[in-house]
Amino acid sequence: MTLVLVVVGVLGLAVGSFLNVVIHRLPRGESLLRPASHCPQCTAPVRPWHNVPVLGWLLLRGRCADCAAPIGIRYPLVELGTALLFVAVAARIAAPSSGRGGTTGGATTGSDWLGNAALVNLPAWLYLAAIAVALALIDLDVLRLPDAIVLPSYVVAPLLLLPGVIVERDWSAALRGVLAMAALWTLYFLLSLYRGGMGPGDVKLAGVLGLYLGSLGWPSVAIGTLAAFVLGGTVGVVLLATRRAGRRTPLPFGPSMLAGALIALFAAAPITDWYSNLLVPA
Repeated sequence: MTLVLVVVGVLGLAVGSFLNVVIHRLPRGESLLRPASHCPQCTAPVRPWHNVPVLGWLLLRGRCADCAAPIGIRYPLVELGTALLFVAVAARIAAPSSGRGGTTGGATTGSDWLGNAALVNLPAWLYLAAIAVALALIDLDVLRLPDAIVLPSYVVAPLLLLPGVIVERDWSAALRGVLAMAALWTLYFLLSLYRGGMGPGDVKLAGVLGLYLGSLGWPSVAIGTLAAFVLGGTVGVVLLATRRAGRRTPLPFGPSMLAGALIALFAAAPITDWYSNLLVPA
């Protein structure tokens, strides 16, 4: 188990490094492959040893090796944050579960984990974690959820989730995913019809998140959706109270949607149990 988490963490660092490129270039319509990594100020190419996630930034002390222009701290934070998120997701997927209501299928520890369906489910959830980082930061930067990331996910996500369904022989999870995808897309589409409602990017992302949450169970769909609106509303109230935004200021909702989905992944089961105990005390 420890070895798997280490490997996933290293993978997260590498993916985070690539996500920095995506976050910077995709909104600008630039190629993700060419030119190679370079300083945006002096255009000098980044040396391979300076491209090592996190360590490269530390080695350069946050400045370009050629022109000494500052390199934003967000770069290593994205790399480290992606790695930590990957490890957390892997640990959650591997955690023992008591059912499908709010979990992803249980696993044991040690070498048994490698033979469990959790390993089959892991790529799908790491993919969600990766696009969550990219989409959240792009939405914060430019108030947009690029189709170049969201639309391919309607193909990639089902393909990655399908092996887990086959291994676990849980076709009901696939059906829930499709139904939840349609339900959340419809909900957000209806909200988008109101002035000041959701943007088209939010509507498209809702379907992808519905597919994931539905595969976990209906409690996860409810908790993930509710958490998104609670987080979004809280952020809006705080910004209004601190006068950092007005009533007509457009605010990104994508980060709240993605955070809500991750909250459901990690906490749907305990939240459901807590709520059930409130309704029917033990």
